[in-house]
Amino acid sequence: MATLREVKKRIRTVKSTKRITKAMEMVAAAKLRRSQRLVEQTRPYAKKMTEMLTHLAAGSSVDITHPYFELREPKKKTLVIVSSDRGLCGSFNSNIVRRGINWLRENGLPAVEIVTVGKKGNDILKRRQWEIVGNYTDWTGKLNYSKVQSLVDFLTKRFVSGETDEISIVYTQYLSTVRYKVVVEPYLPLTKPKTGEGTGVHTEYIFEPSPEGIYASLMPRYALTKMVSALVDSFAAEHGSRMMAMGNATTNAGDMIDDLTLVFNKTRQAQITKELLEVVSGAEALRG
Repeated sequence: MATLREVKKRIRTVKSTKRITKAMEMVAAAKLRRSQRLVEQTRPYAKKMTEMLTHLAAGSSVDITHPYFELREPKKKTLVIVSSDRGLCGSFNSNIVRRGINWLRENGLPAVEIVTVGKKGNDILKRRQWEIVGNYTDWTGKLNYSKVQSLVDFLTKRFVSGETDEISIVYTQYLSTVRYKVVVEPYLPLTKPKTGEGTGVHTEYIFEPSPEGIYASLMPRYALTKMVSALVDSFAAEHGSRMMAMGNATTNAGDMIDDLTLVFNKTRQAQITKELLEVVSGAEALRG
């Protein structure tokens, strides 16, 4: 049986751990609230951007062409895997990596390559057989627009130049504080909007200078918006997962403290009983 000193030391250690996990839970909750606001702001913007492109295509009498719409026979595919830079967020990263590996195995032919967003996914996948052609880390759970623009420029350049024929993103979609879903979404080529009759949209537009010129200006912004939407969802899900993981750790630490306190009391009671028996036995021996 452990001594009183050992049990007391373990209680102090667990109490210290509980204070740390509680603080991390509160920090994650604060970051989650900020990320939720960003998600709420981003989703309507992305939806309206999609609607605008659809309306413009429907109002055009000519077929819209743009490099982002180009469908090619896939000889190489690219998967963007969005993980976190830090751990202590439950099964967040393992679920992402598992889904990414399943996709890579299913799409092993033609050739596939990986672009990682986040340190944890890169640390796991760099030991695998697939080539990592890009790695973007040090996000600290916040959106950095210059990094997002750099990532989008890298991906679109590879697609337009023919270095890759299809690009997909695997990330964690934020549904609510306690609900998340790992999804794989196509990124490039973009789905081409329907033009003319049969689209359900009857707005007429006067294009200046031309539909192609307008799309050439809007499509890079649309590609950026799609990536921003995926990243803000992932960051919100990461903070929510960390908040729940640290909350569970705090609860488990409290249960462990209760169990150790019970062990401490039993050990102290056993020690007191032993001392009393020794005193009583000594007194009986002196009486003879």
